[in-house]
Order: sequence, then structure tokens, then C-alpha cells
Amino acid sequence: MTRCYQITHRTVYDYSGDVTSSYGRGFLTPRDSVGQRCLSHELVIDPAPTDSSTSRDVYGNLSSYFHVTERHRRLSVTSRSVVEVDPVQPERYRAGSASAPWEIARPVGADAALAVEFTLDLQTPEITDAVRAYAAPSFGPGRPLIEVLRDLSTRIFTDFTYRSGSTTVSTRVGEVLAAREGVCQDFARLAIACLRAHGLAASYVSGYLATDPPPGKERMVGVDATHAWAAVWTPQNQWLAIDPTNDQLIDERYVVVGFGRDYADVPPLRGIIYTDSHSSAIDVSVDVAPCQGVGSDA
Repeated sequence: MTRCYQITHRTVYDYSGDVTSSYGRGFLTPRDSVGQRCLSHELVIDPAPTDSSTSRDVYGNLSSYFHVTERHRRLSVTSRSVVEVDPVQPERYRAGSASAPWEIARPVGADAALAVEFTLDLQTPEITDAVRAYAAPSFGPGRPLIEVLRDLSTRIFTDFTYRSGSTTVSTRVGEVLAAREGVCQDFARLAIACLRAHGLAASYVSGYLATDPPPGKERMVGVDATHAWAAVWTPQNQWLAIDPTNDQLIDERYVVVGFGRDYADVPPLRGIIYTDSHSSAIDVSVDVAPCQGVGSDA
């Protein structure tokens, strides 16, 4: 059934000295797309910005810009959204390119021109001999695409340990492959590199994952987190998405904020400050709570 979520994503920066000017840009507004509707969104910044705006990038993601000129030692950025997400129709993972040999999903011809960009390696390159060797067992000749995706997801889930703080946004895929540990963005980026190594168009997806409390337990507020996963283009101009961190296909528990070629295309928040501060701290809390939406069965 369709689910509705009220999402609160709060980021607080604390500085040891005064910040005289703070510029920020974030991808915090969930996308409107087939199967997902952002019913409302607000961004609250404290201190209030002198200047702010929104814009769409080349992939259709909505970004928010702000400039705070009031002197401050704490900056709070709170994003509040209400989003409806429809269930993924079963045929998406059972028919068409999903059930066809994976080689057929390689983008070719004029109809696939926009997807070709997602087959290209990054700068600095991430598709190494080690990545090709790791990916190879999943890509048997003629194997259905959905089986390739499931197998790759399961292998990453099995072979790697989720360890918070073990990597940063600058950690390379090769480093993750060698250490055999990381977090969701690392596992998504590894899957993408494996898929691109075989000529498939793969995107990095940023968003949220709704988590249900254990039976008999109440929801804990603010303990959710941003999430990342990977998606593969098909000739039906659909994207089949996998979450190697949890070894599952994407369903109505996932809320998409943005997608691009890599994390750097859709970071939740980044910016520049002017300060003599010697130290700083950041605290991030995310809450994805069920709610009653317009036309929702939730």
C-alpha cells in the first residue's frame, strides 16, 4: 500500500569561535517522480539567512542555497518534508529488461543517449582491475539482469562489514574494497563501479529509509539516518534499484531525495564558512515517521 512519511532532517554545527559568514547548499527536498510525491517541504535555518534560493540541477534534483551573514557560533539547518511513496509494481523486477540477459541493458542508440553518462568512470578513476575481478562472478554471460543485481547485492552485503566512522566522503572505492568495511555510501559506490565496469548505466541515489521498530517497541525519534543505494538504467527508461547495505530491492520504504553519478552530485549539505574558529562539531538527526497523507492507505 502507499505509505506516507513525515521526515525531519536536522543538522547543527557548533563552532568554538564566531562565524562571520556562512554559505550552504543542500539536497534536502525529496523528488517528485513516478511513484513518489513530495506533498510539502520547508527549510528552517537559524540564524535566518540574508539570502536564499532554490534551483534544479541537470538531473532534476532540487537544491537549496543560503547565505547567513549574522555572526554566530551555532548554525542549525532543519528540513521538514511530507512524502507519499507507492509500492513498486512487481513486474518491474520480473519482466522486460529485468528478466532479459544483462548485456541487453547496456545503453546504445539515440534513445539511450542520456543514460550513457552513467556508464562513464569518475575522475579519479574508480574502475580498477580489483573492482573488475570482484564484480566478475556476478556477471555470467546471458544471466538475467535481476539475478545479476541480486547476486551483486548479496555478495557486498556478505563480504563487507558495516562500520560507522570507518570511512569519509572522500574514501575511494579501492580503499573500501581492500578494507572490506564501510557505510551505505561506500557500498552503493562499490556496486556502481562494478556495474559500470560491465558497461551498465548506474546512478548513486541519496535519500531516506523508513525503519520499523521491533515488535512491541515504540519508535525512537531522531535515530534514523540519510541513506544511499544504487540504481541501474534499463532500455524501458526505468531504473532498477538495489540496496547492498541491506541486501534488498528498493520498495515503498525508500524516499528518494536525489540521484547523480556520485555522492558529490547530491550531498545532503555542504558549504563554506568564514571564521577564526579553531574547532567545530556537527550533530545530525533524522526522523522518518509514518503519517496520514492525501489519498494514502497508511
